[in-house]
Amino acid sequence: MSADHVFTALASPARRELLRLLLDEGAQPAGRLAERFDMSRPSVSEHLKVLKDAGLVAETRQGRERHYRLEAAPLMEIRDWLTPYERFWRERLTALTALLDEMEDEDDSRTDG
Repeated sequence: MSADHVFTALASPARRELLRLLLDEGAQPAGRLAERFDMSRPSVSEHLKVLKDAGLVAETRQGRERHYRLEAAPLMEIRDWLTPYERFWRERLTALTALLDEMEDEDDSRTDG
């Protein structure tokens, strides 16, 4: 699945919450997931379909129920894409920390004198 599909799926707070629930609590039937949201069951099912189409969840049928489980592999692609940006921000934050420490040292030397 393309990264665009994954980013689109992750854009919704409801879908991110569904993924969190599946991560924290494991595979669950759609009905149990729907109980956790203040929206109709068909709306939750539509969110699950978007996640499934993006490859982020897998669906299995057990009798009349559809059970969903997290499929984290597409998130690895996103992580790989984000890694250079993480390094960028880490370097920026390190430089900011150094600047603030330097400013604090200058301020301390002014107040000591």
